[in-house]
Amino acid sequence: MTDEVRTHYGDDTPRDARWYVVHTYSGYENKVKEDLEKTVANRNLQDLILEVKYPTEQVTEFKEGSKKPRTVERKVYPGYVMVKMIMNDRTWYVVRNTTGVTGFVGPGSKPIPLTDEEVAAMGIERIQFKIDVEIGETVRVITGPFKNFTGVVQAIDAEKQTVTVVLSMFGKEAPCELDFVDIQKL
Repeated sequence: MTDEVRTHYGDDTPRDARWYVVHTYSGYENKVKEDLEKTVANRNLQDLILEVKYPTEQVTEFKEGSKKPRTVERKVYPGYVMVKMIMNDRTWYVVRNTTGVTGFVGPGSKPIPLTDEEVAAMGIERIQFKIDVEIGETVRVITGPFKNFTGVVQAIDAEKQTVTVVLSMFGKEAPCELDFVDIQKL
């Protein structure tokens, strides 16, 4: 580990846990998850390494020669495992030295935590965002196919973390449901 990382993460002062992306050998995602969870339990690190996961999705596929569809579980990010942890020398060492782990995602050996927006977009964890807009206010869409469009907020669904924005497209108004992270107040 470099001095830069040691200086940056060397203290054991409590911080909020963040999600980090760990690169693994292909096909080792589940093994890394299980080994890391065992190590956390054995070394009593539950307060520092809180959660380990690799996102999956259900996909329906037709196998060649078969007429019946089959539902299978696929890894969304093959070769990567997400770890929610408080970064310090001890946790860095435990994760980095787990069999099957090739390193953290980040420049050099300096792990970079995911932003809340990235965590929500990747489907790792549902983060409750607070939004500073009200019905009738004008907002700008900042991501997706309607990026840079402006519209008026018609409805806010705090539970689903979505807003309905009326956008003007091709001379017509169209309501569009967007996530909180997809808009910005003007």
